[in-house]
Amino acid sequence: MNSSKTSITPGTKWEQVKEILGDCGRAAIQTQGSASNPFGSTFVYGHPNVAFELFMLQKENKKMASASLFRSSPAVVDKSEWVKGQIVRQPSISVVRFSPGSPSALTVTASYADELVKTAKTIASPGRGILAMDESNATCGKRLASIGLENTEANRQAYRTLLVTPPGLGNYISGAILFEETLYQSTVDGKKIVDILVEQGIVPGIKVDKGLVPLAGSNDESWCQGLDGLDSRSAAYYQQGARFAKWRTVVSIPNGPSALAVKEAAWGLARYAAISQDNGLVPIVEPEILLDGEHGIDTTFEVAKKVWAEVFFYLAENNVLFEGILLKPSMVTPGTDCKEKATPQQVADYTLKLLKQRIPPAVPGIMFLSGGQSEVEATLNLNAMNQSPNPWHVSFSYARALQNTCLKTWGGRPENVKAAQDALLLRASANSLAQLGKYTGEGESEEARKGMFVKGYVY
Repeated sequence: MNSSKTSITPGTKWEQVKEILGDCGRAAIQTQGSASNPFGSTFVYGHPNVAFELFMLQKENKKMASASLFRSSPAVVDKSEWVKGQIVRQPSISVVRFSPGSPSALTVTASYADELVKTAKTIASPGRGILAMDESNATCGKRLASIGLENTEANRQAYRTLLVTPPGLGNYISGAILFEETLYQSTVDGKKIVDILVEQGIVPGIKVDKGLVPLAGSNDESWCQGLDGLDSRSAAYYQQGARFAKWRTVVSIPNGPSALAVKEAAWGLARYAAISQDNGLVPIVEPEILLDGEHGIDTTFEVAKKVWAEVFFYLAENNVLFEGILLKPSMVTPGTDCKEKATPQQVADYTLKLLKQRIPPAVPGIMFLSGGQSEVEATLNLNAMNQSPNPWHVSFSYARALQNTCLKTWGGRPENVKAAQDALLLRASANSLAQLGKYTGEGESEEARKGMFVKGYVY
């Protein structure tokens, strides 16, 4: 359909739509979510590579054209594939949706399904993981302050240039999560950071959440903001070269977690994921279970089991394509103040058990966060999880556990850039080996063994 020649609005009668497009065949009845839909069940008609969802306005007693994006459950198919009112799955579709600039006009937009799956598989490729360098300018300032540097754009640019330009980084890193400033930033040599990453075979990503704020009505818990304006921001990020996104929300065990906080975290992640996929970005779903507390590993397991169940329930409710997401969870560990420490094998056993109980094998990659573990501890735990085959690519999405030694080696001195980049490559290589189950831990420095937990850590 060419929207410049033919206009179909929400007020167009269905008979007129059929005159424009031809007979769309038999309808399937769509009842999902009808409890909250004031129009009740809707009717879905298939046209080649297009789907129309219609509802009945009782006041005027006529069908009106509306729009809905269907992904894997249910998928939309060519009209020739409609059988007995049921919908047959098809992974790549085109959809009818409201055009952003004109609320009343309908246009046909190609689905990103195939691209999402391809991007997710690229990031979840053997021996590679994600470099998380999406610290906000304020958090980046804290990192710079730790080595005696002022928080200026020039210093942030110098540090980010150091992180993305080591030769061979793409051998170990498949994706890099950027802060918004970084997505639009150039290196000190004037080359776009996005272009540098792509040349290394690294997929650029973007942090899209707006941070944590207090959750009213909870037990001193928080929720993640950022859904307002996310659709338009995501479209702009895609145009700038981003191909995946990240949204971090947290759950605190010492503070409950309350049912309200868990549901809020899960719903926010699900809405973000659906919006990201609608704009061609693979969503990294990050429900972090904070390490704060004296609880044991069994408590972490039970809380994470509840949180992950809620998250995937709402992902399904929002029709998120599981093959086009990546999960970034916490490993199942004891609280940082727990007297009983867990070995890498115990962490692996608990974490893999939970993954098998809660995560569909359709999800291509599990990209663990380090959550304040030392560089070596995070790598040892990851290695233990890859001693036998898993249904998913089990890998890493580390920030401090990749950057800590690198940052301290650099110290803000130009003459130390090479040594700092070597330190980054060493950590990236170690985690690459861990993803393959071949890391030994030999020859690690004392600095790499130091824990990095910060109570109430924020990005």
